[in-house]
Amino acid sequence: MNYQHGFHAGGFSDVLKHATLANLMAALSAKDKPYLIIDTHGGRGGYDLGDQGSVTMEWKMGIGRLLPMRQPPPALVDYIRVVRAYDKKFGNFNIKPAEGVRHYPGSPRIARALLRPDDRLVVAELNPREAIFLKREFAGDKGIDVREEDGYGLLKSMLPPPERRALVLIDPPYESRDETENAVAAIDHGLRRFATGVYALWYPIKDMKFVQALHEAVIALDPPETIAVHVQMMRMNPMPRMLVGSGMIVINPPWKFADTMRELAPWLAANIGGNRGATAEVKTLVPEKGARPPEG
Repeated sequence: MNYQHGFHAGGFSDVLKHATLANLMAALSAKDKPYLIIDTHGGRGGYDLGDQGSVTMEWKMGIGRLLPMRQPPPALVDYIRVVRAYDKKFGNFNIKPAEGVRHYPGSPRIARALLRPDDRLVVAELNPREAIFLKREFAGDKGIDVREEDGYGLLKSMLPPPERRALVLIDPPYESRDETENAVAAIDHGLRRFATGVYALWYPIKDMKFVQALHEAVIALDPPETIAVHVQMMRMNPMPRMLVGSGMIVINPPWKFADTMRELAPWLAANIGGNRGATAEVKTLVPEKGARPPEG
């Protein structure tokens, strides 16, 4: 496993992924009952954009465009607040003020910042080098359980949770041929153990055949209500394997979450994508049981 997320931290895919995470947590936190969060691919936890991020500069097309905006939509408020607080905590040094941010929080940091006292957060990272950084990131923090192991195994060992509520974030690197199969199999296993959990799977948009196949594989599981938040920042490029957008498949979306994303996704495409080829939509892959299937 050679993938290192630091090269892509803060890019437009992270903006969608982490905004989705923040809004899922906000929806789940609307109820007083505690819940468990499982992050299957934690990475380093946090990133110095002057390190690996300076190589690709992908963050300039993501969080770098978002932070200077004076009035972002309400669905981005929690996410932006966490990003600013994390950057301030580690010191915004050696970077021009116009560029706005030097340190960027990964999904474990965002989840940790939005966690309530009675909620639980368990984060896994299989890559030994990344796991070292992840453990250092949260050294001494008893509010998070960091594990150097295969994150898919957490779905077997931790579901169903005693809280009877759970959010599972699956963010694989998609660098191996069987990554999609493994991710879908993990969701299948999770649903069999805990059918009412919220499962959020990130995916890259490079090839529409891949996206369609992934959607069909999830639909074939016959899951509960499932949506796909699909944001394409530019037109499909003839260059092979070029990342042009990303998406989030969400199984058991909380109440009103889909409505929130139907407003946010087009806004991201228009304001982060910033070109005529940017598009966004929230697709219903599987309607709510008993609900009328959408037309078209």
